[in-house]
Amino acid sequence: MFRLITDNKQNIKNDVLSGTTVALALVPEAVAFAFVAGVEPMVGLYAAFIMGLVTSIFGGRPGMISGATGATAVVYVALVAMQGVQYLFAAVLLAGLLQILAGVFKLGKFIRMVPHPVMLGFVNGLAIVIFLAQLGQFQEKDLNGVMNWMEGAPLFIMGGLILVTMLIIHFLPKFTSAVPAGLVAIVVVTMAVMGLDLEARTVIDFVRDMVPAEEAATATLKGELPTFAIPAVPFNFATLWVVLPYAVIIAAIGLIESLLTLTLIDEITNTRGRGNRECVGQGLANVTNGFFGGMGGCAMIGQSMININSGGRGRLSGITAALVLLALILFGAQLIEMIPLAALVGIMFMVVFGTFEWSSFRIIRKIPLSDAFVLVLVSGVTVFFDLAIAVIVGVIVSALVFAWKHAKHIAVNSYIDDEGQKVYELRGPIFFGSVAGFKELFDPENDPEHVVIEFQRSRVSDHSGIEALDGLAEKYQAVGKNLHLRHLSPECRKLLKRAGNLCEVNVMEDPNYRVATDVLA
Repeated sequence: MFRLITDNKQNIKNDVLSGTTVALALVPEAVAFAFVAGVEPMVGLYAAFIMGLVTSIFGGRPGMISGATGATAVVYVALVAMQGVQYLFAAVLLAGLLQILAGVFKLGKFIRMVPHPVMLGFVNGLAIVIFLAQLGQFQEKDLNGVMNWMEGAPLFIMGGLILVTMLIIHFLPKFTSAVPAGLVAIVVVTMAVMGLDLEARTVIDFVRDMVPAEEAATATLKGELPTFAIPAVPFNFATLWVVLPYAVIIAAIGLIESLLTLTLIDEITNTRGRGNRECVGQGLANVTNGFFGGMGGCAMIGQSMININSGGRGRLSGITAALVLLALILFGAQLIEMIPLAALVGIMFMVVFGTFEWSSFRIIRKIPLSDAFVLVLVSGVTVFFDLAIAVIVGVIVSALVFAWKHAKHIAVNSYIDDEGQKVYELRGPIFFGSVAGFKELFDPENDPEHVVIEFQRSRVSDHSGIEALDGLAEKYQAVGKNLHLRHLSPECRKLLKRAGNLCEVNVMEDPNYRVATDVLA
């Protein structure tokens, strides 16, 4: 059932090395998101380990990396501030259960309904968010405990090391792909800083800047194995009503970001992940987080891109990233604490360049104005609000544009057949946007006794369409004439039960319509 390791030795090597690179890049982000949520660094690191391990084993997208994310971290802030960290664990656990249910009921298929302009906006917006998140690394704490932007030598050193990292990642693959360029860049920059005794900010400097001044001297990333514990909250309806809203938001954000990232990786690798299985995998990971003291999370587009670009394609890459991260926490804290932040920032800048759809600048004048608007809108909302709102807004706007355009596509061709009946051959769907135009197509006063509406190229889509047909039938009945509906699909006939004896339905080789199927997921 679970193919964790491939038979190809080259793939095994790529998965292990790329997973190691990802593990190093996970550390500062997990710590940063923990502080965003108002919890201890280890809560974020445990989440990164658990999310990465569980989703790599049970998820539906090999090669995709999950961990603690900013999209979910911002949701926890108010809950932690008001109720404490134990309520966070309860909310994460409940969110995981909701995600599992989403997978069981096969809701993952609906990610296919996200329009391409929304996908482009999602990718571009996240690339900008990743870039802006790195700018915080250009700040350092002064003697008064105030964060200030770097100036002078520290800034030039930081910029120089970032440039070296980016150059290594860009040019090394042209000479060899034996090892991930990102891993080489981290090692080279770390050795350069140590060998040249450069004053460069490291991972531990970042951690110390985040904690109160009295704790900075003893701050460390060394930890222990996460332990099982049921969230220490009262198990009653009062607690449920407190955590449920947060759980719903976390579950929705986590699934949206994970499934969109899955779709993106599908396109890059020309493979297909399994959306419903990924929902279950994300849910299992969050349930595990709730029991083992992690802050939960979802798929991470930045780390996933690092993994894919470094050659990681199989489940082993995610498993390696999780296990290496755990090993670093338990035994190698000093190693990750000495890594210069510039190396990790350089890697993330390359992720930004690789993630952003630069082609969108080229095509934006060639696509419909409405699609260009949706693309820019989703990018902006992603940057200034959050991913879930951006995708929902993008889908709603796209749906409204679609409805508006198709409202104008209702048309008719009318003629008198051999039996003296007037036949109206409809073209286009009857739905809330087109009913006004639909009603103007008919002339009950002057039509003959029998009128046939031909639905071979049309269909009734919603309740507004039913009401429009019902009202039209009443108009013909009021003037003593009969309305007949022909070639209705089974779905349309179910919708038209309300019309009852007002409409005579003549079924002749009715076409079949389906909404969304889920063959592979």
